Amino acid sequence: MTKKSVEAGSRKTPVWIFDGKRGKTAVSGKCEGIPAGYKGMQVEIAVLSVADETVSDFEDVYRVRLVQKHPESGEVVTKFSGPPVRTRLTGRPMESRTILLESCCPVKPDLPISFSIERCAGDFGDTFKHDTGLVSATFTPVRESIIPFTVESRPGYNSWPMMQADGNKLVCTYSRGSAHVTSEPKRNVYVRSSVDFGKTWSPEAIVTADTVYGEVPIGKGLDENGKLLFWVRRQGIGERRHDLYRTADGVHFEYVVMPDLDPVPMQITDVFHVPTVGLMALWFTGNYGAEKLNAWGTLVSRDNGNTWTQYTVEDALPHKEWMTEPSAVYLGDGRIFAVGRIEYSPDSAERAQFQMESDDYGKTWKRSKTNITDVMMSTPSLIYDRETGLVSNYYYQRGRGMLKRRVAKIDEIWGKPLAWPDPEIIVFGDSATVDAGNVNATAIGRKHYLAYYSGETPNTSVLVAAVPAPATERRQK
Repeated sequence: MTKKSVEAGSRKTPVWIFDGKRGKTAVSGKCEGIPAGYKGMQVEIAVLSVADETVSDFEDVYRVRLVQKHPESGEVVTKFSGPPVRTRLTGRPMESRTILLESCCPVKPDLPISFSIERCAGDFGDTFKHDTGLVSATFTPVRESIIPFTVESRPGYNSWPMMQADGNKLVCTYSRGSAHVTSEPKRNVYVRSSVDFGKTWSPEAIVTADTVYGEVPIGKGLDENGKLLFWVRRQGIGERRHDLYRTADGVHFEYVVMPDLDPVPMQITDVFHVPTVGLMALWFTGNYGAEKLNAWGTLVSRDNGNTWTQYTVEDALPHKEWMTEPSAVYLGDGRIFAVGRIEYSPDSAERAQFQMESDDYGKTWKRSKTNITDVMMSTPSLIYDRETGLVSNYYYQRGRGMLKRRVAKIDEIWGKPLAWPDPEIIVFGDSATVDAGNVNATAIGRKHYLAYYSGETPNTSVLVAAVPAPATERRQK
């Protein structure tokens, strides 16, 4: 690596130079470890372009790697690689940008850290083919976040919650089986409700119990009269169906309909209302694999959920372009905004959440990849605040054990999927890859309530975290 001074404004700034053409180049160093009682280490860097001209239509990609060794034996006790982080240039040369590379690196306390800050010039997302300079790297210990409430923790694989606010009451459905298998017989759907904002929960009640098929709640929402709707997928060997249930009290559930759909979705997601159209939900199909069975679209009901019409938006999608488990909100003036998870898992900026936009009440859509790369099978859940114009994107970073939120003004990311601000950690959970995650969010007043599950096979728990609604977006520095 080359170190030199560049003129930034009225002064010279010493920087380490990252090559924009040679693939990966890195700056290495050491820092002190975290004290006992902290969860890990946040890593931020400041970089600038050293090219004479910079165009804001370009992006660059960086990542952090950490190693800790035992002070006596020299044995590696921690080895960590952060996800590639894709950011947009400012458009002005020699202007420093602060980039959050990692919200919380999992490091051991009281051990020094060897680090490497890497520019991934050969990555899909690094389109700026000129040199950049590392101005500084900042390492900050991270404390434990809020403590969640427990909905269900009895032995078993309690998982895949869907939660809807009903006035000041929270109604949470979930399923229980023996493992991360949705089709196992006797995997039933249960419900609990809370009237004290998640602190305590009513006794468990059964929504539906089939002795042959596995049942999993997959979506929630409200009908035109404010009654609660829940989608349940019933799955067996070679068969999959979707049933809609309605409840007025969160205890007694009425079966509404099983739509006849082709293609048969893997999942139907949350129900939302679109003026002049009716009730709408997004769906996707495919077997979570790389085969080209992958499609997604909309379901529309013009009679308050009694019948549904299916529309396909995209089909035959390759694996890296396949959007799954989406969350959508209606913004007004015919605009619908959605975010979807990605199944593609190789370590690249291509592994990023999708953003979908419609400005004609859901008739046509535009799909793009975002700069949200701190994901691994991370199902999003959106809440839109009309008063502030803020959209909150909640997702669980699987394998890392962090439930996160990104908050943006909708007009600053509409049509700009690479402009999402930095994430914040809401709550820590288990880091097992599939045995924790699938956040589903709802709101009561100025608080957001986030249902998710966490643990390790064969025992997981359904939990709820309560967090104040954001007043402003969290900006990238």
